[in-house]
Amino acid sequence: MTTFNIQCELEYDVTSPSHFLFHIEAARVADQLVTDESLTFTPLLDAQSFVDGDSGNRFRRLNVLAGPLSVRYLATVEMNYVLPSRDAAEVPVSLLPNELLHYLLPTRYCESDLLAKTALRTFGSLPMGLSRVEAVCAWIKDNIEYERGSSNTTTTARDVLVSRAGVCRDFAHLGVTFCRALNIPARLLVGYADFQDGEPPDFHAIFEAYLGGRWCRFDPTGLAPVERLVRVGTGRDAKDVAFATIYGAASMTRMQPVLLEKTA
Repeated sequence: MTTFNIQCELEYDVTSPSHFLFHIEAARVADQLVTDESLTFTPLLDAQSFVDGDSGNRFRRLNVLAGPLSVRYLATVEMNYVLPSRDAAEVPVSLLPNELLHYLLPTRYCESDLLAKTALRTFGSLPMGLSRVEAVCAWIKDNIEYERGSSNTTTTARDVLVSRAGVCRDFAHLGVTFCRALNIPARLLVGYADFQDGEPPDFHAIFEAYLGGRWCRFDPTGLAPVERLVRVGTGRDAKDVAFATIYGAASMTRMQPVLLEKTA
């Protein structure tokens, strides 16, 4: 069990009345316990909270008038993610639980149907199981350049494969896409990461593949240990897990999501 402190600060310049949907609170799931948290808005505003019934993702929505907006989220979270066994096996489609079947389907950012031939040609003959998903991650890391500013909110896995460059969400989308093309359920995971190489504070995207009857984490970027990432949300692709969705006119002026290990 490892305990982390989250300190997340977001600032916006709102130019006309807008509606915000925030998704920045740590998930309440089996492998992490939220022991303390607070979420404040300046100016003081009434925010409606709700939990998505399918994913368990936590959201806050609120109306904001023109002017500056500051968001501050503090939390203490106990993490207990267990790395998968080396013999974690792929589950035949016929034995998958009903609720996981949609994690095999192509989505807006993960065109597993269009990249199926590439996935099968590259990974189809490899031994099935954990090692095959690790091979997917290794291929992405070796063949895709991690380059800030190389993609945008419309970039898909297919785009990344063509341009050979992207950021964490692009690496994760490509991992999800290849896995689905191999009939391995996969989904995007976003959260607060313990970056190892001086990366600037940011939300981090990795992916999960369903192996051995459980969801297992993978990070093709290699930027942060998967067992030291506090989950905020999971989804079929990035459209399900945006940390902020704005209906109106506003621009972000500051973002600093920080994860720190708590020491005695």
